Amino acid sequence: MLVMDLHLHNKIAVVTGGASGIGRAVAELFAAEGALVAIWDLSPATEQVATAIAAQYQVNAIGLATDLTQESQAIHAVTTTEQQLGPIDHLVHCAAIGSGKFGFPFTNLVPEDWAKILDVNIMGMVHVAHAIAPRMVERKRGTMVFLASIAGQIGSQTDPPYSASKAANINFSQCIAKDLAPHGIRVNTVCPGMVKTPLNESVWKAWHDQQPEDKRQTYEEWAAAKIRHVIPLGSWQQPSEIADMIVFLSSDRCAQVTGQTINVDGGFVMHW
Repeated sequence: MLVMDLHLHNKIAVVTGGASGIGRAVAELFAAEGALVAIWDLSPATEQVATAIAAQYQVNAIGLATDLTQESQAIHAVTTTEQQLGPIDHLVHCAAIGSGKFGFPFTNLVPEDWAKILDVNIMGMVHVAHAIAPRMVERKRGTMVFLASIAGQIGSQTDPPYSASKAANINFSQCIAKDLAPHGIRVNTVCPGMVKTPLNESVWKAWHDQQPEDKRQTYEEWAAAKIRHVIPLGSWQQPSEIADMIVFLSSDRCAQVTGQTINVDGGFVMHW
């Protein structure tokens, strides 16, 4: 793992959804930079992952089983993190879920399919922001990075509840950025494109199960065809590449960057 020397040594970083996928890559990069890491995740492996990161990078890391749909658990996680590691300097919010169903059209889903996704992906973000922001305001410093998705920018039909929730993540992070800027707190959003994660594979599975036998493709075939059609750079984005951007945004090297939505997507979405 390439260390960027971002002067994060002994800073306290919270990574939600840090037990796997992009979240774990972020937690590992913070640790490689010398930060102390708290992983908040529902995964049964959360403590084990934190222990492994602590051993590999020789830093203090803790894992807290946390359901962020519950405000009380988010508040408890803040208190426990501060007691065990110290005041939180950096938040990276990666915890999210998809519906596990396939759109095209949206009527493949029913309204009841939306509630859990919106609860996890939107209210989870709200609970984390409300729990952490007042502490950062008191100290007049801190950063937040919220993991969204290009699906929240382009009206992706693949998983409508997920796409809508990611658009909400982008918008709410901009609201937070405006509110917290006077207190020296920066807030940004990072949007991955095509990344090999369990969430991405679940999209393929939902598509696959709806296809007739002669139209089905393996995950690798499906993803390769999609990448050829929509990714100008023609390759997957790796969790470590998303982590590079997130940790960079968290550092003082980006002291003048806030309220931004930055895509790490191989050119899928281009703005002007």
